[in-house]
Amino acid sequence: MGFGGSGEVVFTTSVTGYQESLTDPNHYGQLVAMTFPEQGIYGVQQNCQESSKIQAKGLLCRRMTSSPDHVFAQTDLGSWLKIHGVPVMTELDTRALTHHIRCKGPQPGIIWLEADGSLDEGAKRASELAGLDSQALCPHVSCRDHWEMPHPDAKYRVAVLDGGAKASILKSLYDSGLHLEIFPWDTPASELLAPRFSGIFLSNGPGDPSALPSMQQEVAKLIGQRPVFGVCLGHLLLARALGAATYALPTGHRGLNQPVMNLETNRAEITAQNHGYAVDESSLPKDVVVTHRNISDGSVEGLRHETLPIFGIQYAPVVGAGDGDAHPIVKFIEMMVR
Repeated sequence: MGFGGSGEVVFTTSVTGYQESLTDPNHYGQLVAMTFPEQGIYGVQQNCQESSKIQAKGLLCRRMTSSPDHVFAQTDLGSWLKIHGVPVMTELDTRALTHHIRCKGPQPGIIWLEADGSLDEGAKRASELAGLDSQALCPHVSCRDHWEMPHPDAKYRVAVLDGGAKASILKSLYDSGLHLEIFPWDTPASELLAPRFSGIFLSNGPGDPSALPSMQQEVAKLIGQRPVFGVCLGHLLLARALGAATYALPTGHRGLNQPVMNLETNRAEITAQNHGYAVDESSLPKDVVVTHRNISDGSVEGLRHETLPIFGIQYAPVVGAGDGDAHPIVKFIEMMVR
């Protein structure tokens, strides 16, 4: 592409969805390695964006085609990345890279060009890069101002605390008949608890929840005041506000095929996930119940409070989230009905 870049190197197991992954705010500050070997097959379409811009710092892949084959393709992947100044590295052994990350965990990396200097200089520069742990990333991806998604037939108005919300998650809430008001990440609880709101949604977002103490403090003030539903980062902040701890996963969960067991329905679900942290189950207070568990590593994927209208899930409530009343958004609406 003619230019390099740096970021935390992670891998995603998604077979499709390269555009969605690159524009996902959860990938802010990361170099994303796609494990599926061929990228750019169906080109780029404006309506596949998860945010207004590319959030990842670079794309790592085995091959990338410059001739997409899709009737709705507006441009090819390489041209789109170049226009937005995002580097890509191709002809990469992504199997070896994924194996390395699985053994060593996500770590800072750099796309280094010959024009930038010697290989030794590039290695030295890479070794000096800081990781994303303990960095507050929400300010980089959250909305700057309050905005709305008014629903003409809405019975309930919901306050959304935007830690880096994906467009598809907001659309799922809207399509469920909710009027949404979206607030920046640093909005005080008093604004989210305005009388016009029937419930509060804590969105997804990038990075380490422990790096957001002020956001966690405001979330704690919401507990017991309104029905609260947290997703991904929102789920982690909710757990921390309830008194639990969080920790960094060895490799993270990133892909469209993450298996989760719903412990309340005893059904397995295939979910879309993109996160690097999880709730420490041993630290959960007695009145908080684990509702979902990752089948691969046993980590907590969902929780609820036994007496208060509060729950969270660690995956996107758009893909494989269950049927009928088991769908998280349906449960959220039922809490507001009560």
